[in-house]
Amino acid sequence: MAYVLDFAEIDRTRIASVGGKGANLGELSRIDGVRVPDGFCVTTEAFRRVLAELPAVDIRLDELASLMPDDRTRISELSAEIRRAIAESVIPADIAADVVDAYTRLGADAACAVRSSATAEDLPTASFAGQQDSYLNVIGARAILEHVGRCWASLFTERAVTYRQRNGFGHRAIDMAVVVQRMVFPWAAGILVTADPVTSDRKVVSIDAGFGLGEALVSGLVNADVYRVRDGVVTDRTIAAKKLAVEADPAGGTRTREIAPERQHEQVLTDAQIVRLARLGRGIEAHFGCPQDIEWCSDDEDFHIVQSRPITTLFPIPEAEDDDSHVYLSVGHQQMMTDAMKPLGLSVWQLTSPAPMRDAGGRLFVDVTRALSSPTARQALVEGFSGSDPLSGDALRTVVDRGFVPTVPDPSPATAPAAAPALIDADPALVAELIADSEKSLAALKNDIEAESGTAVLDFIAADIQGELRRILFNVRSQQAIRAGMESAGWLNDRLRTSLGEPNAADVLTRSVPGNVTAEMGLALLDVADAIRPHPEVVDYLRQVPDTGVDGQRFLDELTQRPGGQAARTALDAFLDRYGMRCVGEIDITRPRWSEHPAALVPTILANIANFAPGAAEQRFTDGLRAADQKTHDVLERLRDLPDGDSKATETQAMIDRLRTFAGYREYPKYGMVSRYFVYKKALLREAAQLVRAGVLADPEDIFYLRFDELREVVHTQRADHGLLRERKRLFHAYQSLTPPRVLTSDGEVISGTYRRTDLPPSALPGMPVSAGTVEGRARVVSDIAQADLTPGDILVTAYTDPSWTPLFVTISGLVTEVGGLMTHGAVIAREYGLPAVVGMENATGRIRDGQRIRVHGSEGYVEILPEP
Repeated sequence: MAYVLDFAEIDRTRIASVGGKGANLGELSRIDGVRVPDGFCVTTEAFRRVLAELPAVDIRLDELASLMPDDRTRISELSAEIRRAIAESVIPADIAADVVDAYTRLGADAACAVRSSATAEDLPTASFAGQQDSYLNVIGARAILEHVGRCWASLFTERAVTYRQRNGFGHRAIDMAVVVQRMVFPWAAGILVTADPVTSDRKVVSIDAGFGLGEALVSGLVNADVYRVRDGVVTDRTIAAKKLAVEADPAGGTRTREIAPERQHEQVLTDAQIVRLARLGRGIEAHFGCPQDIEWCSDDEDFHIVQSRPITTLFPIPEAEDDDSHVYLSVGHQQMMTDAMKPLGLSVWQLTSPAPMRDAGGRLFVDVTRALSSPTARQALVEGFSGSDPLSGDALRTVVDRGFVPTVPDPSPATAPAAAPALIDADPALVAELIADSEKSLAALKNDIEAESGTAVLDFIAADIQGELRRILFNVRSQQAIRAGMESAGWLNDRLRTSLGEPNAADVLTRSVPGNVTAEMGLALLDVADAIRPHPEVVDYLRQVPDTGVDGQRFLDELTQRPGGQAARTALDAFLDRYGMRCVGEIDITRPRWSEHPAALVPTILANIANFAPGAAEQRFTDGLRAADQKTHDVLERLRDLPDGDSKATETQAMIDRLRTFAGYREYPKYGMVSRYFVYKKALLREAAQLVRAGVLADPEDIFYLRFDELREVVHTQRADHGLLRERKRLFHAYQSLTPPRVLTSDGEVISGTYRRTDLPPSALPGMPVSAGTVEGRARVVSDIAQADLTPGDILVTAYTDPSWTPLFVTISGLVTEVGGLMTHGAVIAREYGLPAVVGMENATGRIRDGQRIRVHGSEGYVEILPEP
């Protein structure tokens, strides 16, 4: 086995032996025109042998694996013990001899950089930058061996251990190699990234440059010049005051010196050097096939490259069929689901939607390039989103203003789209008919799919999605009903504001509307709490149930063994029969449904038991109905006092009737869709179980990492590509840490919209007003619904809400979200429950701290953070 490999023996395929950094350096040394200082790698074989001779480390690794990432005290203790054991060990003589021989080939007493190179470092989806240690200007064989040991030990620094645990990397799954590389003593050094670090634009190269060693920049010790290059032209340069430089100490190590005052404001690189370095970076990027983060330095001879790693924080660009400019609009921001989706979930959603969608980073996007190229369609798109999601609307406007998309003439008047038809009249029978049609179709689906197996199941599902599901979702009369509810709300808000000075009247008029299946769900869980509350043994059992990792059937079976458990089970079963197909992120068919994981409901049930009196559901509905009736009476009476008042009141009454007839129905089509999704999922999991029994798959949920057509092929051939499954799982994990943009260009640039408002207090956090009223309270910043700890009066602050969050709305007094619009879930339910709400607030969960007191202005669309008492 090889304990040492020279760079010439290494390429990108040797990650398992030399780690990510070592493999990249070996690969860099093979690129024509790229100068890489000579060096070698101490391989992972050496590291594994050293650890094998330290049984105490093995014991501590077992304990580390059992800890949560937040247990910082014990992680710190155990990682220190592991580092100490490695540092105090003696490097075996044969390994030491190989290292010394390789060092001697670099030259007697050569000054070297000694750097860690873990097998999960500098990878396309996980950089691990800065997680392990590096040492500069190490001189002498004994010092080299000592620093190799230090690098091995640095795999177990507290920060490295915590990073691995948070990112799903097992400690035993990662080995450590060490890079030993001849030092360059540069006059300038820095960092080059082949994409704009702020906007992610792949057409821009950004270069940071400073005097001396690059360590000063990497560590943040000094400011750097920053240059930007686009298409071979320097487009921007910021010249920093560079007061310090880090340089090699003749005795070994480094030292810091002051730069002469007359040189502190000098531009480090000339424009010609900047362009040449950018061209070098583009060549490295082309070789590796993805944007790179490159460390460079320059001596009197040339530029040298001392490291290159993939940039792992960039959001991927959707694939296009041509090289033209494209603009992509996020689907997740409109669907209130910005989390990463697994491949099966993405492909089922793509089958469902008639609009062509492209996936990137585990999210879906619509290509709006064609719409933006037409003056008429462009105006409609931008204005539409300016009203429903102002940040997306402003981002689209920015794209248009830049001229990123060429304009093409509008179609002739003869082919222009027809005007929208008049609103339909209030007709409760239509709503009942639409719901009955959906429920009848669902019952037929449940019956018919049972007869199918093998590839026939997938063919049946594909036909049902593109036939029956689309027929129901895009039924013309259904769309008319939804439009009538939405436009009547807008009409009432506009007219009553103008006629009576009454702002946001529709918010109250939509309280307790009939048939809102999502609002009814939140109240239904209050009824479940009423059924459980009289049984203390059941309540005690629920308090002991973890909200994750509990088998659904076992949970229900154990529930019935407690006194009162059967009554509780009956109530919970009735809830699950009606709503069990729902869950967080429900548009992703792979997500665990409440029927599969009923313990997910336990925290909300317990909160309802603690915070509400019996009969709260009926009382809340009655209160909402009374408020809506009173508001109707008030506005009609005030209208009748105006000139032509009777006519105005009659017209307004008709709009209120439309609103209350159709507003609740808007939530039903999605409920019907996820009901069908759950039927599909159960059928697919039956096939997955068969694949497991046949030895084709290891786990039924492996199918979630296949696209729908790929799954059909696996069922057909009874063969699966396990390498593909492993790669898909790795990518999904990486995608979970990415923040999806609202708008993304084919250059990779993330276009961020802003609220262009001048009517707000200086310290206000702007958003979109979606539910009237003002409320003060304690902010509870919640990222995981299962961890929500809410008490009455709290204000929920979160990234987004979908229907699964509705049960929490009965407790809170206000809502703030990062994603949303006027007719998205959080807004609709906030109005239904009478909660002031502001949505679309950029980075709300970062700008508002958990526990802070805030004031939500739901009518004006902003939030104030209140002074600490």
